[in-house]
Formats: sequence, C-alpha cells, structure tokens
Amino acid sequence: MPRRLPSRSDRSAAGPHRVILSCVIVVLTACATGSRVPETASPRPLGRDVPVYLPTASDSGRPLGPVFEDPSDTVSLRDAIALVLLHSPDLAAFAWETRARDARVLQAGRLPNPVLEVTSEDFGATSRSPGGSAAQVVQPQTTLQLSQLIELAGKRMARKGLAARDRDLAAWDYEATRMDVLTRATHAFIDVLYAQEMAALTRQSAQLVREVQEGVVARVAAGLVSPIEATKAEVAVAAADVESQRSQRLLAASRARLAAQWGRSEATFPGAVGYLSDVSDPPSIAALRTRLSQNPELARWAVELSQREAALAVERAKRTPDLTLSAGYRRFGLVGIDAYVVGVTLPLPVFDRNGGGTAEATSRVHKAYEERRAAEARVSAALASAYHALSSAHQELTALRETVLPRSEQIFAATNEGYRLGRFAYLDVLDAQRTLIAARGQYLRAVSDHHKAVADVERLIGAPLAEIPQ
Repeated sequence: MPRRLPSRSDRSAAGPHRVILSCVIVVLTACATGSRVPETASPRPLGRDVPVYLPTASDSGRPLGPVFEDPSDTVSLRDAIALVLLHSPDLAAFAWETRARDARVLQAGRLPNPVLEVTSEDFGATSRSPGGSAAQVVQPQTTLQLSQLIELAGKRMARKGLAARDRDLAAWDYEATRMDVLTRATHAFIDVLYAQEMAALTRQSAQLVREVQEGVVARVAAGLVSPIEATKAEVAVAAADVESQRSQRLLAASRARLAAQWGRSEATFPGAVGYLSDVSDPPSIAALRTRLSQNPELARWAVELSQREAALAVERAKRTPDLTLSAGYRRFGLVGIDAYVVGVTLPLPVFDRNGGGTAEATSRVHKAYEERRAAEARVSAALASAYHALSSAHQELTALRETVLPRSEQIFAATNEGYRLGRFAYLDVLDAQRTLIAARGQYLRAVSDHHKAVADVERLIGAPLAEIPQ
C-alpha cells in the first residue's frame, strides 16, 4: 500500500531524485563485486626474439601495417624470417583476432544496464457510483521506476573467465601459425641456398665438361681417336649447358617463392647468404621428446581444458535464476501524494534447470581430454617421422662427404688422365664424369634435406636444435 508522506517540506527534502539516486547506489554496489580473472603463462615460441606484426588502425578504422621496404641486398635467414613475421597476412589476421578476443573479455565483465521505466495510469478516466448519480473521477498516477538485474551464482565472472580462456586459445593459435610461417620461410630460404649452390655446381660441371672436350678435340686432331668422340663431347657440353640454364631458372623461381612469403610477387634481392655445409650431429630422439611440451599444439591443451571447464561453469551458473530489483517513485496527481515503489522479480526454475546445457558442457570437457591424448600421439608420431628424415639425411650426407665424393673425384681425375695417355676410352671418362656430377648434386640435396628436417624438428619442439644437448 502507498504510504503518505508527513508533510510537503519532507517531500521537498526527500524528493524523487534522491529516492532514485539511493536505489542506483544500492543496486550498483551489490553488482560491482567480483574477482580478477587469472592470466595464463605467456607462450615461449621458437624465434621469439624476432619482431612480429602488431595490429594498429588508422583514424578511418583501416588497419595500418608496418612500413615495407623491398630488400635490395642479399638476405640472411634472420632477415628473411623478420620480413615474413612482420608482413605475413596470416599473422596479421591472427593478431587482429587476438585483439578482438581482448575486447570480448572486457565486454563479458560489464554489468547489465539498469532499466528506467516511466508510466502514467488512469489518465482522464472516470467512473460512476453504484447509484448512477454523480460521476467520480479515478485518481491518475505517475510512476518513475529504476530496475537492475542482479546476476547470481557468479554468472558475470564465469562469463568473463570463459572469454579470457577464449582469448588465451587465440594466442596459442597465433603461436602455432607463427611457428608454421617461420618454418615455411626457413624452407623457402634453404631452397634459395640450394638453388644457388646447384647453379654454381652446374657452372663448374659445364666447365669440367669443356675441359674434357678440349682434350678429346686434341686427340682427334692428332688422329689418336675417332672423330665420333668429338661429337660425343659436343653433346656432353650441350647437355651441361642445358642443365646450367635449368639451374638458373630454378634459382629465379626459388627467390620468387621466398619473396612470396612476405607478400611480394617478385624478388628484389640478388640472393641469400648462408652455408649449407654447416651441419651438426642431431641429438637423440629421447632428448627431443622431453621438449615436446613446448609445441603449441600440446601447450595449448592446458588452456583448452581450462576453457572447457570455464564453459561448464557458465552452464552451471545458469541453473540459478537471476534477481531483478526495482525501486521508484509514484505521484498521485489530484491529491498530491508521493509514495515509494519497490519490487523484486525472481524466475522460478520449475521447468528449465539448464540440465541439457550442463550435460553438453560436461561432455565437451571429457572430449577435451581425449583430444589432448590424440594430439600427443599425433605430435609424437610427427616428431618420429621428422627425426627419421633428419637422421637419414645426416647419414646420407656424411657418407657422401667422407666416402663417395672423395672417391668420385679420385676416379674422375685418374680416368681423365688415363684418357689423355690413351689408357682409357672416352666412355670411361664420360661415366666417371657423370658419377662425379651426380655425387655432387646428391650431396647438395642431402644437405638441403638435412636443414629442412632440422626446421621441421625445431617446429615440433618449439626450440632451436642447437639448444638441445647431444
């Protein structure tokens, strides 16, 4: 029932604005409590010391990327990786997604807005007395009311915790993509080094074939061998020139692929700086397995499980209905009476206790544990495959460097000298020549495969291979 105020002086002292202000202070104070969402440990990926793209926007809202200058000088591996990490469109997209998740965390922690309601009732209405005599005017009234939803059972903090875990997952997805981009850039850089070495090797091979041709021509001119051998030598020179031109095209294509890693359609740099011959013995696979926890695909599962638990907490909190508090001021116009209005609204959880949502979130928590086991098995198998490729390439290049190459060079030198002295036929020289050229090319491929396998292993363990003890 409305309560009549004692006097007009009291009404002026405790007017409607003070009533509403008091309600606002009480309601907002009740809703403002909460705890801070804890943050997870920051990832430690491979190549962390290299700068990456940071999202910035212009006044018009369009993203602003870092200023790009095409490299005009030779590039090292670090230069290539820095260019890729700064200008990769994939990383730029993930950087903006991480920022969007940060904004979602802020929004998830916001309080529900209060609701202001103004109603006028019985405006100009009339009614008659039971005897049908004089008309009696119904009392008009105006109500000014403020309502505030009170989220119970920690819904707001559960929602904020879920948003924070989603943000952390986006950060790990960014790290995984960054590692992939870094590995692809390393492969492309190794391809450029390999193409440069192959181009140099084919030039040397062409020069070697020409030197042999000169000896054949001299023997033909002296009448010591048939002129058909001079024709064979010319064919060998032409084939060496074709292979040399092919290696030049391969080099141009590999440079273009490397430039494409940082978003350029053509390469402006003349070449790459590095040494494929710098190889070291790989560590044991047992030592590598101890570093698998740094792999983003595995490290993210701690956050993934936390995210699933946070989603379950949100669903459990929904089982508790929210409370709506309202308070206001009412004015009876004809008689000049003021009154307070207060109210409480509480839904009754009779038919819906969010059992389905809770069961679904619980199942997804159990699913996350199985997915983590599958990820561990998948990454472990990938490491075994990459390590096998690394060991095979290392064994191959070791055998080529220590046995095949030295003996091929000795055989070619002896055969070529024996041909000059008339002890061997030209076919023997050609065979020794092809063997030497093939051994050199095989060695370069083995060294290239070794460095690519090193990059793959480093991607899986999340750390440079040089940091792993032998």
